[in-house]
Amino acid sequence: MSEVIKVGMADMAVCSGDDAVTTLGLGSCIGIAIRDPSAGIGGLVHIMLPDSTEIRNNTNRLKFADTGIEDLVNEIIKKGGSKSRLVAKIAGGAQMFSSGGKSDTIRVGERNAQASRKKLMELKIPLLSEDTGKTYGRTVVFYPKTGDYVIRSVGMPEKKI
Repeated sequence: MSEVIKVGMADMAVCSGDDAVTTLGLGSCIGIAIRDPSAGIGGLVHIMLPDSTEIRNNTNRLKFADTGIEDLVNEIIKKGGSKSRLVAKIAGGAQMFSSGGKSDTIRVGERNAQASRKKLMELKIPLLSEDTGKTYGRTVVFYPKTGDYVIRSVGMPEKKI
């Protein structure tokens, strides 16, 4: 029987076979799904902030795009994935609060998406698809075996990227 593994905020999980990973309530946060299609191994990290170097005394690497993506990649490789075959999809990064200003504090969703794209590019992991921005939250389920990344939002049709 397949299992759906829950990933909390600033958390990650890796699985294979028919198992899936899910995270709830991505607002300005990003769910980065990475997999090795040949090995059928993949995972999901739920990041909250773009850059670990901007925060002092950070103890949770999974909270940040730069370090969280690195840790997810390392865990996939540890479980048998190959870095050269990894591909990614991202979702989230919503603008949850409206403001007339362009403050970086308010634009955290956009900054999270940019930081996620940048880190994937640095690691030479192709970004196959994304569902980011807008003004609504998302709940996602990622199936590493097939690569399906299912996105659900209140009042919106379910989408698969």
